[in-house]
Amino acid sequence: MRAYDTVIVGGGHNGLVAAAYLAGAGQRVLVLERLGHTGGAAVSGRPFPGMPARVSQYSYLVSLLPRKIIDDLGLRFAVRRRRISSYTPTVRDGRPTGLLVDAGDPARTAASFRELTGSDREFDSWTEFYGMTGRVAERVFPSLTEPLPSRAELRRRVADPAAWAELFERPLGESVERRFADDLVRGVVLTDALIGTFTHAHDPSLRQNRCFLYHVIGGGTGDWAVPVGGMGALTDALADAARAAGAELRTGCEVTAVAGDGVTAELTFRDGDSEHRVAARTVLCNAAPQVLARLLGDPPDTPAGPEGSDGPEGSQLKVNMLLRRLPRLRDRMVDPREAFAGTFHIAESYGELAAAHRAAEAGRLPAPAPSEIYCHSLTDPSILGPELAAAGYQTLTLFGLHLPARLFEKDETVREAALRAVLAALDAVLDEPLADCLAVDERGEPCMEVKSPLDLERELALPGGNIFHRELAFPYAEEAPTGDTAAARWGVATAHPNILLCGAGAPRGGGVSGIPGHNAAMAVLEQQGSRQS
Repeated sequence: MRAYDTVIVGGGHNGLVAAAYLAGAGQRVLVLERLGHTGGAAVSGRPFPGMPARVSQYSYLVSLLPRKIIDDLGLRFAVRRRRISSYTPTVRDGRPTGLLVDAGDPARTAASFRELTGSDREFDSWTEFYGMTGRVAERVFPSLTEPLPSRAELRRRVADPAAWAELFERPLGESVERRFADDLVRGVVLTDALIGTFTHAHDPSLRQNRCFLYHVIGGGTGDWAVPVGGMGALTDALADAARAAGAELRTGCEVTAVAGDGVTAELTFRDGDSEHRVAARTVLCNAAPQVLARLLGDPPDTPAGPEGSDGPEGSQLKVNMLLRRLPRLRDRMVDPREAFAGTFHIAESYGELAAAHRAAEAGRLPAPAPSEIYCHSLTDPSILGPELAAAGYQTLTLFGLHLPARLFEKDETVREAALRAVLAALDAVLDEPLADCLAVDERGEPCMEVKSPLDLERELALPGGNIFHRELAFPYAEEAPTGDTAAARWGVATAHPNILLCGAGAPRGGGVSGIPGHNAAMAVLEQQGSRQS
């Protein structure tokens, strides 16, 4: 049986981050990945036969990846900031209009607010609110790559009792309703609390607050950036860094069991028709905690999911599209190249989001179905290839909200019905049918790839299709001290001393960040260093 210092279960981006750090520190590291390639949910692919466009098939934007990790690992990877933050179409007084948030031109954004709402009040509230979240981001984001603070420590770090109460203690809906009066503006703010999370503005569990927090603290600014070359460019760079440091990456190897006595561990995995075993001083799990519990033979280590769900539950529909051209909008005052360059909100007013949640909670597909879209190729045309870019083709990524996994468990027809629902809501704000703009592949089929929560569970082993592995947690430990082990100090501990979490299911996980991978690697080096000393 071959022996390693650390074996990592799962070759997603967090596992690769951990592998690169540990191998770079001189460890013997093995990464075992079930799929035929590394990258997990952060990959690029060519899903449309005969078309060279490379789309980010699952995860598609970068916010939480610290510059520290890019610099530490010497990654050849870049992101581009989106000039347009968002555009939200609507109808006022029978006239198509919309709200444009231009990150590079506050005066233009203020004018758009004024045109929509009739005064400067909403823009002033917007500026004040996001000024507050920006100050919180500046204080909280650096802590994500440090030992896990206690709740009291993080509160002291935030240093603003009112901001702490709004974001960490009271349902987000209270703050949104107190600060904003316009239904559309309220909805634009709330959407960041609902990405992949089935909840509502006044959920007493604060599930919405946790999701919102991770969406506004990234990079210390909350900016969501476009990965140059697609999401696969990041994980390819991470795999290269891990290999260059000496890590061994094996794909097509499914781990089937993990056993440990607290000092050493043994892993069993399948490689084709063969079964193998390896030994390790430490195991890092980049899979969901529920998957780890199954591998260990433990009871599921998963907090209860949303009401009506037995465990982790995703709540999204992901649609990747290739278009011959961008569609015309009913709002003729905005250029589609600007509207689709940021986040394009559809049926996401405050009232529409609440109605959609009620419908899904009752077991019905929402109508209209809320979603948001962006066009990667407007910021990074390299993903199209020269021929498609020259011909004016564009990609569109649609992310549907309030579409929990439970809806798709009924039968296969729900997936197609959900697709029709989100496309109908999009067509309602267009001046021409989206179908007239879709490209067709070499088979004559529309260039459209659809992923439900159950597709993510089947393809990526995400329980319930939950893109965060399980419910997000606030980035602190409830009580001090945070633990007397390195794993506990860094927030990556399990019930097994030498088996640690390094994936999105760890505290401070979720999103494309590399943070759990970094923290697990720091815990291993600290833990094994103390053993040697």
